[in-house]
Order: sequence, then C-alpha cells, then structure tokens
Amino acid sequence: MEKRGFDWSSFILGLLFVFVALMSFRDPVGNLMAIVIVFSVFAILKGIFELFLRNRLKDFTGYKAKMPLLVGVLDILIGIFLLWNMKASIIALPFVFAIWFIVDSIFGLFNLDVARKFSNGHFWFSLIINILGVIVGVMLFSHPITSALTLSFLVGFYFMMWGITQIVYAFR
Repeated sequence: MEKRGFDWSSFILGLLFVFVALMSFRDPVGNLMAIVIVFSVFAILKGIFELFLRNRLKDFTGYKAKMPLLVGVLDILIGIFLLWNMKASIIALPFVFAIWFIVDSIFGLFNLDVARKFSNGHFWFSLIINILGVIVGVMLFSHPITSALTLSFLVGFYFMMWGITQIVYAFR
C-alpha cells in the first residue's frame, strides 16, 4: 500500500460530522428543524465528497467504483429533498434517514474489498461501522414514532461514526 500523506479534506469533513453529531446530542427535541437544515446541507456535502472520493479511489487503485457515484448522487438528492420541503421533511425524517442509513451502509459493505486494500484494520473498522449503520437504519424504519423522538441521538450516532471513519481515513 502506498502511503499518500495526510488527507486534510477527509479530516475536516470528519471533524464537521463529529461537530454536527455533538450538536444533535445537545437538544434533540428543540432542534428538529435545525437538524433538518444541517443534515440536508451535510447530505449534499457528503454526496459531493463521495463523488470526489470515487475519483481518488480510481487514482489510488485503478478501480472505477460505481457505488460511490451512486451513493453520492443519492446523498445529494436526499439533501435537496430535505431542504426543499421543510414540513414534509420533518414528518418524513425518520423514514428518509432510515433508508439513507440502510442504503449507505449496504453500499459500504459492498465496498469492503476496497477497504481491505488499505489495511486489515480499516477493513474491520468499516465492516463494524456499516453493520451498525444497517442496525440503526432498521431501528429508525421499524419504529417511526419512537425514532422521531430519538432521531437526534440516532442520527448523531451515525454521523459520529461516519466522522470518525473519515478522521481515521485521513491518517492512512
């Protein structure tokens, strides 16, 4: 594996996701609309990052991955949907995030072969994070009323894990 140095974009994105996660833990009930706005903006940013990641992945491995492209486009579309229709977004939020977590984590599981190319530790970390993402998504989807009440915590947990993943990736 070729060491490419410190990846500032992954590090900064990871820090931003950790910050958003901490904000969502602070006041889960009072921040629902703010959560919709912040998470929709971050969904768009994450989608853009996935598109850039696809190009870096191609440069690093020579593999033209289709999953980061699909995930990136889906993230951008989710972000636009959440911003465009605020009242519907608040109602749909548990379902949107459930589907988002499940799809994003399943795509992450399909890309574990690429994670193994980085390191065995990165492979196991990605495996655990993506399995947890599927579990959180299923929890959100199966209990929407409870999910609406605990959405800040569950989304914060997922964003914390994704932020930590990006910070770890920055040091590869």
